[in-house]
Amino acid sequence: MNQPAPYLHWGIILISLPNLGVILFMILLFVLALFLPFPGRSRRRRSYRERDRER
Repeated sequence: MNQPAPYLHWGIILISLPNLGVILFMILLFVLALFLPFPGRSRRRRSYRERDRER
């Protein structure tokens, strides 16, 4: 912790590796949030199906 963070230099991009890790983690969480089912969604689907059967 007493040393400066290593940097990645790629063309005009200069970013520290810890910051790059945080950015990649945030992108991963965003993608997972898009594709993983929302909690409770299966219960709502089931209740809609039961309601349709009653009609």
